[in-house]
Formats: sequence, structure tokens, C-alpha cells
Amino acid sequence: MKTHKKQEKIIQMFDDIAPTYDRANRILSMGIDISWRKKACDKTYDMISSKNIDLIVDTACGTGDMMGFWQKRADKKKINIKRILGIDPSSEMLKLAKKKFAGFDFAQAQAVDLPLPNESADILSISYGIRNVVERQKAFKEFARVVKNGGFVVILEFTKDDKKGFFHSLKQFYLHKILPFLGALVSKNYEAYKYLPDSIEGFLTASILQNELKEAGFKTEYVKSFSFDISTLLIAKKCL
Repeated sequence: MKTHKKQEKIIQMFDDIAPTYDRANRILSMGIDISWRKKACDKTYDMISSKNIDLIVDTACGTGDMMGFWQKRADKKKINIKRILGIDPSSEMLKLAKKKFAGFDFAQAQAVDLPLPNESADILSISYGIRNVVERQKAFKEFARVVKNGGFVVILEFTKDDKKGFFHSLKQFYLHKILPFLGALVSKNYEAYKYLPDSIEGFLTASILQNELKEAGFKTEYVKSFSFDISTLLIAKKCL
């Protein structure tokens, strides 16, 4: 499948599952993703010396959950954010995001073509979305364009692991057997939730992801795996 067609198919899939997306996420993750998101925000803020941030961009923002965590954790740490911008290629996801977070700004665009000036963002995050970007290396170069020198890219993702053993087998059983069934039950879309484990299997290890970020001009400052390596947090600093 050609790159453009493949990307458009993924975007259409997210348009289709948008109405049940939040409910399915909470059920499938059992709410544990909330702690992962908080950790990502808190750790990034600890790495930034300033209490004033011009712009945080959340790419592949979906219905805006990560944007909400950026704001809440900033409030807790007495950090002032001038602007939070959510960007997503799915129009249906953005409709829901705008209803949930009326105080934030949103734009419809893909990760490879962000509607932002050069070196304008202090932080750019992408949560559980980078594996859905077909032209990933092109996206990383785009991230390097819009992030300020010394700014951060924050990635939360389901990375592939090469481990074996009981917990690996348990994770594989959940991803391939339980998750598609529950996802289909909530969304009435089996194919979308079969895509999730398949996309993880076809994705990268955390170490390969770090190498790709390095090639784009980022130095990984922090890596943390959660819940038996189900999810990985990477925080990388732009060093061009």
C-alpha cells in the first residue's frame, strides 16, 4: 500500500472510532495510562528550569487528554503556560477535543506537516500516536524544525520488546486476544482494535526509537518503561 493511502486509512479508522474512543481507552487500560501521562508531564517539567512556557504542542492529540494533563500538572507546579495547541489529522477526534477543552487551541494537520513557525515550541508531545505515523523519520525532522533549541520532545508509546517469559506471554495474550474483543464490544469496530496489537508488533524497540530521534537532532535524556514494558516514556532534548 502506498504511503499516502496507508496514512489516510489509519486516519479514517480514528474518525470511525472517535465517538467511543475515550470510553474504550479507560476500559482497555483500566485507567493506568493516567499515571503514565502524569509521569511524562512531571518529569518534563522537572527538566525545564523556567516557570514560564510559551507553547506546548500535543501532536496526534486525539480527544485532548494529554493537553489536560499538561495544564493540570503545570498548575500544580506553579508553571505558567501561554498556549497549549493540539494537532490531529482526524476531524472527528478534534470535534470531541474542542468540546472537552474549550480553552485550548486546535488545528487539523499531520505530524509530518505542522502548522507552526520554526523553533516555536518549548515542548512537543505525542502520546500513543507515533506508531500511527507512516513517515516517522519525516515527522521527527518536522519536530526538530518546530521545537526550540533546548526544547523537548516527549513520547509515550507502546514499544515492541524482545523479551520472553511469563509476563511477556501474559502481555501478548491480553493484546492479541482480550483487547480486540473488548475494543470491539465498546466500539463495534473489531478491525480498529485488532490494528492496535498488530501495530505494536510492527513497531520499534525503545532503543531503535532513540536512534531515530538522535538522527533528527534529539538527545534522549530520560527513558522509562511501565507495567512490564507495555508502555515506554522517552524524553529527548533538541541539541542542534
